[in-house]
Amino acid sequence: MKCSSPAARRGLLVLGILFVMGWMLPTVSRAEPLTLQRAVELALSHSTASAAAAADVERAMAAYREAHDQYIPQFVIGSGLGATWGYPLSLEGSAPSIVNLNSQSAIINPALREFMRSAKTEWNVSTLQAKEQRSLVIQDVAHAYAELSKWQSLVDHLRQNQSDSVEMAEKIRQRVQEGVDSTLDQTKARLAAARARLRVAQAEGAIDVLKSHLSQLTGIPAASIQVVADSIPTFPEVRQADDLADRAVRTSAAVQAADGHAIAQGYRARGEHRALWPTVDFAAQYALLATFNNYQNFFRQGSFQRQNATVGVAIRFPFFSWSQRAHAEGADAAAVRAKGDADAVRNQVSEETLRLQRSVEQLEAAEQVADLESQLAQGNLDAVRVRLDAGSATVRELADARAQADERYVALQGAELELERAQISLLRATGDLESWVGVSK
Repeated sequence: MKCSSPAARRGLLVLGILFVMGWMLPTVSRAEPLTLQRAVELALSHSTASAAAAADVERAMAAYREAHDQYIPQFVIGSGLGATWGYPLSLEGSAPSIVNLNSQSAIINPALREFMRSAKTEWNVSTLQAKEQRSLVIQDVAHAYAELSKWQSLVDHLRQNQSDSVEMAEKIRQRVQEGVDSTLDQTKARLAAARARLRVAQAEGAIDVLKSHLSQLTGIPAASIQVVADSIPTFPEVRQADDLADRAVRTSAAVQAADGHAIAQGYRARGEHRALWPTVDFAAQYALLATFNNYQNFFRQGSFQRQNATVGVAIRFPFFSWSQRAHAEGADAAAVRAKGDADAVRNQVSEETLRLQRSVEQLEAAEQVADLESQLAQGNLDAVRVRLDAGSATVRELADARAQADERYVALQGAELELERAQISLLRATGDLESWVGVSK
Protein backbone atom coordinates (compact mmCIF):
# COMPACT_ATOMS: atom_id res chain seq x y z
CA MET A 1 0.00 0.00 0.00
CA LYS A 2 1.40 3.44 -0.98
CA CYS A 3 1.46 6.40 1.40
CA SER A 4 0.28 9.34 -0.62
CA SER A 5 -0.39 11.65 2.34
CA PRO A 6 2.44 14.18 3.06
CA ALA A 7 1.94 13.70 6.80
CA ALA A 8 2.33 9.95 6.42
CA ARG A 9 5.50 10.38 4.42
CA ARG A 10 6.95 12.71 7.02
CA GLY A 11 6.08 10.22 9.74
CA LEU A 12 7.87 7.42 7.89
CA LEU A 13 10.88 9.67 7.38
CA VAL A 14 11.06 10.49 11.10
CA LEU A 15 10.77 6.83 12.00
CA GLY A 16 13.54 5.99 9.56
CA ILE A 17 15.84 8.63 11.04
CA LEU A 18 15.13 7.42 14.58
CA PHE A 19 15.84 3.85 13.53
CA VAL A 20 19.18 4.79 11.99
CA MET A 21 20.16 6.85 15.03
CA GLY A 22 19.21 4.02 17.35
CA TRP A 23 21.34 1.67 15.30
CA MET A 24 24.34 4.02 15.19
CA LEU A 25 24.45 5.30 18.77
CA PRO A 26 25.61 2.03 20.37
CA THR A 27 28.37 1.87 17.81
CA VAL A 28 29.50 5.43 18.53
CA SER A 29 29.51 5.02 22.31
CA ARG A 30 31.11 1.59 22.29
CA ALA A 31 34.40 1.62 24.19
CA GLU A 32 37.46 0.32 22.40
CA PRO A 33 40.32 -1.45 24.18
CA LEU A 34 43.21 0.90 24.95
CA THR A 35 46.57 -0.71 25.64
CA LEU A 36 49.19 0.91 27.85
CA GLN A 37 51.60 1.38 24.94
CA ARG A 38 48.93 3.09 22.83
CA ALA A 39 47.92 5.31 25.74
CA VAL A 40 51.53 6.44 26.20
CA GLU A 41 51.95 7.15 22.47
CA LEU A 42 48.77 9.23 22.40
CA ALA A 43 49.78 11.11 25.56
CA LEU A 44 53.18 11.99 24.11
CA SER A 45 51.54 13.44 21.02
CA HIS A 46 48.77 15.28 22.92
CA SER A 47 50.55 16.37 26.10
CA THR A 48 50.63 20.14 26.66
CA ALA A 49 53.70 19.70 28.87
CA SER A 50 55.59 17.98 26.03
CA ALA A 51 54.52 20.74 23.64
CA ALA A 52 55.81 23.38 26.07
CA ALA A 53 59.13 21.51 26.40
CA ALA A 54 59.45 21.38 22.61
CA ALA A 55 58.80 25.13 22.47
CA ASP A 56 61.57 25.68 25.04
CA VAL A 57 63.96 23.72 22.81
CA GLU A 58 63.05 25.94 19.83
CA ARG A 59 63.54 29.05 21.94
CA ALA A 60 66.96 27.90 23.14
CA MET A 61 68.00 27.06 19.59
CA ALA A 62 66.90 30.53 18.45
CA ALA A 63 68.97 32.11 21.25
CA TYR A 64 72.05 30.21 20.07
CA ARG A 65 71.48 31.28 16.48
CA GLU A 66 71.03 34.87 17.63
CA ALA A 67 74.49 34.83 19.21
CA HIS A 68 76.11 32.90 16.36
CA ASP A 69 74.68 35.08 13.58
CA GLN A 70 76.35 38.19 14.97
CA TYR A 71 79.44 37.04 13.03
CA ILE A 72 77.41 37.29 9.82
CA PRO A 73 77.19 40.83 8.35
CA GLN A 74 73.82 42.41 9.06
CA PHE A 75 72.40 44.82 6.45
CA VAL A 76 69.97 47.63 7.22
CA ILE A 77 68.61 49.82 4.42
CA GLY A 78 66.57 52.91 5.01
CA SER A 79 66.24 56.62 4.38
CA GLY A 80 67.00 59.75 6.35
CA LEU A 81 64.93 62.32 4.50
CA GLY A 82 64.60 65.70 6.10
CA ALA A 83 64.70 69.45 5.50
CA THR A 84 67.80 71.37 6.53
CA TRP A 85 68.52 74.98 7.42
CA GLY A 86 72.17 75.82 7.31
CA TYR A 87 74.70 73.01 7.50
CA PRO A 88 72.91 69.59 7.29
CA LEU A 89 73.19 68.01 10.74
CA SER A 90 72.89 64.28 11.36
CA LEU A 91 69.66 62.37 11.92
CA GLU A 92 70.21 59.59 14.51
CA GLY A 93 73.91 59.59 13.80
CA SER A 94 73.71 59.64 9.98
CA ALA A 95 73.67 62.47 7.49
CA PRO A 96 70.28 63.19 5.88
CA SER A 97 70.12 61.03 2.75
CA ILE A 98 67.75 59.58 0.19
CA VAL A 99 69.07 56.03 0.66
CA ASN A 100 71.21 54.78 3.52
CA LEU A 101 72.71 51.27 3.75
CA ASN A 102 74.54 50.08 6.89
CA SER A 103 76.34 46.80 7.52
CA GLN A 104 78.00 45.51 10.68
CA SER A 105 79.32 42.21 12.05
CA ALA A 106 81.63 40.96 14.76
CA ILE A 107 85.18 39.95 13.81
CA ILE A 108 87.02 39.60 17.12
CA ASN A 109 84.78 39.48 20.18
CA PRO A 110 85.94 37.22 23.05
CA ALA A 111 82.79 37.85 25.10
CA LEU A 112 80.49 36.95 22.20
CA ARG A 113 82.38 33.69 21.69
CA GLU A 114 81.73 32.67 25.31
CA PHE A 115 78.10 33.78 25.14
CA MET A 116 77.67 31.65 22.03
CA ARG A 117 79.07 28.62 23.88
CA SER A 118 76.71 29.31 26.76
CA ALA A 119 73.71 29.52 24.42
CA LYS A 120 74.66 26.28 22.69
CA THR A 121 74.99 24.52 26.04
CA GLU A 122 71.60 25.85 27.14
CA TRP A 123 70.18 24.51 23.90
CA ASN A 124 71.47 21.05 24.83
CA VAL A 125 70.06 21.53 28.33
CA SER A 126 66.61 22.29 26.95
CA THR A 127 66.76 19.06 24.95
CA LEU A 128 67.56 17.13 28.14
CA GLN A 129 64.73 18.89 29.97
CA ALA A 130 62.35 17.88 27.18
CA LYS A 131 63.54 14.29 27.63
CA GLU A 132 62.89 14.54 31.37
CA GLN A 133 59.42 15.94 30.73
CA ARG A 134 58.73 13.07 28.32
CA SER A 135 59.58 10.53 31.01
CA LEU A 136 57.29 12.34 33.47
CA VAL A 137 54.41 12.12 30.99
CA ILE A 138 55.03 8.39 30.51
CA GLN A 139 55.13 7.87 34.28
CA ASP A 140 51.90 9.81 34.72
CA VAL A 141 50.13 7.69 32.10
CA ALA A 142 51.54 4.44 33.52
CA HIS A 143 50.46 5.32 37.07
CA ALA A 144 46.94 6.29 35.99
CA TYR A 145 46.60 3.27 33.69
CA ALA A 146 47.74 0.77 36.33
CA GLU A 147 45.49 2.31 38.97
CA LEU A 148 42.48 2.34 36.62
CA SER A 149 43.12 -1.29 35.71
CA LYS A 150 43.24 -2.21 39.38
CA TRP A 151 40.02 -0.37 40.26
CA GLN A 152 38.13 -1.80 37.30
CA SER A 153 39.15 -5.32 38.25
CA LEU A 154 38.07 -4.62 41.84
CA VAL A 155 34.76 -2.80 41.35
CA ASP A 156 32.73 -5.87 40.35
CA HIS A 157 33.98 -7.71 43.42
CA LEU A 158 33.07 -4.73 45.61
CA ARG A 159 29.59 -4.50 44.12
CA GLN A 160 29.03 -8.19 44.81
CA ASN A 161 30.23 -7.67 48.37
CA GLN A 162 27.82 -4.77 48.77
CA SER A 163 24.93 -6.93 47.55
CA ASP A 164 25.93 -9.74 49.93
CA SER A 165 26.32 -7.31 52.84
CA VAL A 166 22.88 -5.81 52.26
CA GLU A 167 21.39 -9.28 52.06
CA MET A 168 23.17 -10.32 55.26
CA ALA A 169 22.01 -7.16 57.06
CA GLU A 170 18.43 -7.98 56.08
CA LYS A 171 18.75 -11.53 57.41
CA ILE A 172 20.13 -10.34 60.72
CA ARG A 173 17.37 -7.74 60.97
CA GLN A 174 14.82 -10.53 60.63
CA ARG A 175 16.66 -12.61 63.22
CA VAL A 176 16.61 -9.63 65.60
CA GLN A 177 12.87 -9.36 65.15
CA GLU A 178 12.61 -13.07 65.88
CA GLY A 179 14.68 -12.60 69.03
CA VAL A 180 17.58 -14.77 67.83
CA ASP A 181 20.21 -12.02 67.49
CA SER A 182 20.78 -8.80 69.40
CA THR A 183 20.48 -5.23 68.17
CA LEU A 184 24.28 -5.00 68.42
CA ASP A 185 24.56 -7.70 65.77
CA GLN A 186 22.18 -5.72 63.57
CA THR A 187 24.29 -2.59 63.99
CA LYS A 188 27.42 -4.50 63.03
CA ALA A 189 25.68 -5.87 59.93
CA ARG A 190 24.52 -2.38 58.93
CA LEU A 191 28.08 -1.10 59.46
CA ALA A 192 29.45 -3.82 57.19
CA ALA A 193 26.88 -2.89 54.51
CA ALA A 194 27.76 0.82 54.85
CA ARG A 195 31.47 0.04 54.50
CA ALA A 196 30.76 -2.02 51.39
CA ARG A 197 28.76 0.85 49.94
CA LEU A 198 31.59 3.28 50.74
CA ARG A 199 34.13 1.06 48.96
CA VAL A 200 31.93 0.88 45.87
CA ALA A 201 31.53 4.67 45.85
CA GLN A 202 35.30 5.11 46.24
CA ALA A 203 35.98 2.68 43.40
CA GLU A 204 33.46 4.26 41.04
CA GLY A 205 34.72 7.75 41.88
CA ALA A 206 38.34 6.72 41.34
CA ILE A 207 37.43 5.15 37.98
CA ASP A 208 35.69 8.32 36.80
CA VAL A 209 38.59 10.55 37.89
CA LEU A 210 41.24 8.29 36.33
CA LYS A 211 39.32 8.01 33.06
CA SER A 212 38.99 11.79 32.96
CA HIS A 213 42.72 12.17 33.60
CA LEU A 214 43.63 9.67 30.88
CA SER A 215 41.20 11.42 28.56
CA GLN A 216 43.00 14.71 29.10
CA LEU A 217 46.36 13.04 28.52
CA THR A 218 45.45 11.00 25.44
CA GLY A 219 42.67 13.00 23.82
CA ILE A 220 40.30 9.99 23.90
CA PRO A 221 36.78 10.54 25.32
CA ALA A 222 36.56 9.24 28.87
CA ALA A 223 33.55 7.07 28.04
CA SER A 224 35.55 5.31 25.32
CA ILE A 225 38.49 4.33 27.52
CA GLN A 226 38.70 0.62 28.28
CA VAL A 227 42.02 -0.51 29.71
CA VAL A 228 43.57 -3.87 28.93
CA ALA A 229 45.13 -5.35 32.05
CA ASP A 230 47.23 -7.82 30.05
CA SER A 231 48.92 -4.94 28.20
CA ILE A 232 50.80 -3.94 31.40
CA PRO A 233 54.22 -5.62 31.04
CA THR A 234 55.75 -7.73 33.76
CA PHE A 235 57.94 -5.71 36.09
CA PRO A 236 61.64 -6.63 36.08
CA GLU A 237 63.18 -8.07 39.18
CA VAL A 238 64.72 -5.51 41.52
CA ARG A 239 67.92 -6.82 43.08
CA GLN A 240 68.79 -4.93 46.22
CA ALA A 241 72.51 -5.66 45.70
CA ASP A 242 72.55 -3.54 42.51
CA ASP A 243 73.73 0.05 42.80
CA LEU A 244 70.69 1.60 41.11
CA ALA A 245 71.34 5.00 42.67
CA ASP A 246 74.66 5.34 40.84
CA ARG A 247 73.05 4.15 37.63
CA ALA A 248 70.25 6.69 38.00
CA VAL A 249 72.73 9.53 38.51
CA ARG A 250 74.64 8.52 35.37
CA THR A 251 71.54 8.24 33.17
CA SER A 252 69.28 10.91 34.66
CA ALA A 253 68.33 13.65 32.22
CA ALA A 254 67.63 15.95 35.18
CA VAL A 255 71.20 15.56 36.47
CA GLN A 256 72.66 16.06 33.01
CA ALA A 257 70.50 19.15 32.50
CA ALA A 258 71.61 20.62 35.85
CA ASP A 259 75.27 19.96 35.02
CA GLY A 260 74.81 21.51 31.58
CA HIS A 261 73.17 24.59 33.06
CA ALA A 262 76.11 25.00 35.45
CA ILE A 263 78.53 24.77 32.52
CA ALA A 264 76.48 27.33 30.57
CA GLN A 265 76.55 29.72 33.51
CA GLY A 266 80.31 29.28 33.69
CA TYR A 267 80.62 30.24 30.01
CA ARG A 268 78.39 33.25 30.59
CA ALA A 269 80.45 34.41 33.57
CA ARG A 270 83.65 34.10 31.56
CA GLY A 271 81.97 36.04 28.74
CA GLU A 272 81.06 38.87 31.12
CA HIS A 273 84.73 39.11 32.16
CA ARG A 274 85.87 39.07 28.54
CA ALA A 275 83.50 41.91 27.76
CA LEU A 276 86.37 44.05 29.13
CA TRP A 277 88.69 42.80 26.37
CA PRO A 278 89.23 44.66 23.07
CA THR A 279 86.77 43.96 20.25
CA VAL A 280 86.99 44.44 16.50
CA ASP A 281 83.85 44.80 14.38
CA PHE A 282 83.41 45.15 10.64
CA ALA A 283 81.40 48.24 9.61
CA ALA A 284 80.32 49.69 6.28
CA GLN A 285 77.94 52.45 5.19
CA TYR A 286 76.66 53.79 1.90
CA ALA A 287 74.54 56.93 1.45
CA LEU A 288 72.93 58.66 -1.52
CA LEU A 289 72.77 62.34 -0.58
CA ALA A 290 70.15 64.78 -1.85
CA THR A 291 70.87 68.19 -3.37
CA PHE A 292 67.96 69.84 -1.53
CA ASN A 293 69.88 69.47 1.77
CA ASN A 294 72.34 72.10 0.44
CA TYR A 295 75.48 70.00 0.91
CA GLN A 296 77.00 71.69 -2.15
CA ASN A 297 76.83 75.04 -0.41
CA PHE A 298 79.31 73.92 2.24
CA PHE A 299 81.89 72.19 0.05
CA ARG A 300 84.31 73.59 -2.40
CA GLN A 301 82.84 73.86 -5.84
CA GLY A 302 83.21 70.54 -7.65
CA SER A 303 84.18 68.53 -4.52
CA PHE A 304 80.67 67.49 -3.46
CA GLN A 305 79.39 64.09 -4.65
CA ARG A 306 76.04 62.42 -3.96
CA GLN A 307 77.39 58.84 -3.86
CA ASN A 308 79.30 58.14 -0.61
CA ALA A 309 80.58 54.94 1.04
CA THR A 310 82.71 54.01 4.04
CA VAL A 311 84.20 50.59 4.84
CA GLY A 312 86.38 49.80 7.84
CA VAL A 313 86.64 48.26 11.29
CA ALA A 314 85.54 49.56 14.67
CA ILE A 315 88.01 48.83 17.47
CA ARG A 316 86.98 49.26 21.10
CA PHE A 317 88.98 49.03 24.35
CA PRO A 318 86.45 48.82 27.22
CA PHE A 319 89.08 48.53 29.97
CA PHE A 320 87.61 51.01 32.43
CA SER A 321 83.99 49.84 32.69
CA TRP A 322 83.48 49.41 36.43
CA SER A 323 79.79 48.57 35.99
CA GLN A 324 80.79 45.70 33.68
CA ARG A 325 83.25 44.41 36.28
CA ALA A 326 80.45 44.34 38.85
CA HIS A 327 78.19 42.58 36.35
CA ALA A 328 80.89 39.95 35.78
CA GLU A 329 81.22 39.36 39.53
CA GLY A 330 77.46 38.79 39.70
CA ALA A 331 77.75 36.27 36.86
CA ASP A 332 80.48 34.44 38.84
CA ALA A 333 78.10 34.12 41.78
CA ALA A 334 75.36 32.79 39.49
CA ALA A 335 77.78 30.17 38.15
CA VAL A 336 78.68 29.06 41.68
CA ARG A 337 74.96 28.84 42.52
CA ALA A 338 74.28 26.74 39.39
CA LYS A 339 77.07 24.33 40.32
CA GLY A 340 75.63 23.95 43.81
CA ASP A 341 72.16 23.35 42.36
CA ALA A 342 73.59 20.64 40.10
CA ASP A 343 75.14 18.88 43.11
CA ALA A 344 71.80 19.13 44.93
CA VAL A 345 69.94 17.56 41.98
CA ARG A 346 72.51 14.76 41.83
CA ASN A 347 72.10 14.04 45.54
CA GLN A 348 68.31 14.19 45.27
CA VAL A 349 68.20 11.72 42.37
CA SER A 350 70.55 9.35 44.17
CA GLU A 351 68.59 9.52 47.42
CA GLU A 352 65.20 9.16 45.72
CA THR A 353 66.35 6.17 43.68
CA LEU A 354 67.73 4.45 46.76
CA ARG A 355 64.49 5.13 48.62
CA LEU A 356 62.46 3.64 45.76
CA GLN A 357 64.74 0.62 45.57
CA ARG A 358 64.32 -0.10 49.25
CA SER A 359 60.59 0.68 49.24
CA VAL A 360 60.06 -1.84 46.44
CA GLU A 361 61.56 -4.52 48.68
CA GLN A 362 59.36 -3.42 51.59
CA LEU A 363 56.22 -3.23 49.45
CA GLU A 364 56.92 -6.68 48.01
CA ALA A 365 57.03 -8.02 51.57
CA ALA A 366 53.86 -6.08 52.47
CA GLU A 367 52.11 -7.44 49.36
CA GLN A 368 53.08 -10.98 50.33
CA VAL A 369 51.74 -10.43 53.86
CA ALA A 370 48.49 -8.99 52.49
CA ASP A 371 48.16 -11.91 50.09
CA LEU A 372 48.58 -14.49 52.85
CA GLU A 373 46.16 -12.63 55.12
CA SER A 374 43.62 -12.52 52.29
CA GLN A 375 44.04 -16.25 51.70
CA LEU A 376 43.57 -16.97 55.41
CA ALA A 377 40.48 -14.76 55.60
CA GLN A 378 39.00 -16.42 52.51
CA GLY A 379 39.80 -19.85 53.94
CA ASN A 380 38.12 -18.89 57.20
CA LEU A 381 35.05 -17.69 55.28
CA ASP A 382 34.82 -20.98 53.37
CA ALA A 383 35.15 -22.90 56.66
CA VAL A 384 32.37 -20.85 58.30
CA ARG A 385 30.11 -21.52 55.31
CA VAL A 386 30.70 -25.26 55.68
CA ARG A 387 29.97 -25.06 59.40
CA LEU A 388 26.86 -22.99 58.73
CA ASP A 389 25.56 -25.64 56.36
CA ALA A 390 26.30 -28.25 59.05
CA GLY A 391 24.48 -26.18 61.67
CA SER A 392 27.54 -25.55 63.85
CA ALA A 393 27.98 -21.85 62.95
CA THR A 394 25.73 -18.81 63.17
CA VAL A 395 24.81 -16.17 60.62
CA ARG A 396 26.65 -13.59 62.74
CA GLU A 397 29.88 -15.61 62.45
CA LEU A 398 29.39 -15.77 58.68
CA ALA A 399 28.91 -11.99 58.54
CA ASP A 400 32.06 -11.38 60.56
CA ALA A 401 34.09 -13.78 58.39
CA ARG A 402 32.80 -12.17 55.21
CA ALA A 403 33.61 -8.67 56.46
CA GLN A 404 37.13 -9.74 57.37
CA ALA A 405 37.66 -11.44 54.00
CA ASP A 406 36.48 -8.29 52.19
CA GLU A 407 38.83 -6.08 54.19
CA ARG A 408 41.78 -8.37 53.55
CA TYR A 409 41.01 -8.52 49.82
CA VAL A 410 40.80 -4.75 49.51
CA ALA A 411 44.03 -4.41 51.50
CA LEU A 412 45.70 -6.84 49.09
CA GLN A 413 44.63 -4.79 46.08
CA GLY A 414 45.93 -1.62 47.72
CA ALA A 415 49.29 -3.25 48.50
CA GLU A 416 49.60 -4.44 44.89
CA LEU A 417 48.81 -0.95 43.59
CA GLU A 418 51.38 0.72 45.87
CA LEU A 419 53.98 -1.80 44.73
CA GLU A 420 53.22 -1.13 41.05
CA ARG A 421 53.48 2.64 41.54
CA ALA A 422 56.86 2.28 43.25
CA GLN A 423 58.11 -0.05 40.51
CA ILE A 424 57.03 2.39 37.78
CA SER A 425 58.74 5.29 39.56
CA LEU A 426 61.92 3.22 39.96
CA LEU A 427 61.89 2.37 36.24
CA ARG A 428 61.72 6.07 35.41
CA ALA A 429 64.54 6.87 37.83
CA THR A 430 66.84 4.30 36.21
CA GLY A 431 65.89 5.29 32.64
CA ASP A 432 64.16 1.98 31.82
CA LEU A 433 60.56 3.20 31.74
CA GLU A 434 60.32 3.83 27.98
CA SER A 435 61.71 0.42 27.06
CA TRP A 436 59.40 -1.20 29.62
CA VAL A 437 56.35 0.46 28.11
CA GLY A 438 57.57 -0.30 24.59
CA VAL A 439 57.74 3.19 23.06
CA SER A 440 60.65 4.40 20.97
CA LYS A 441 62.91 7.08 22.42
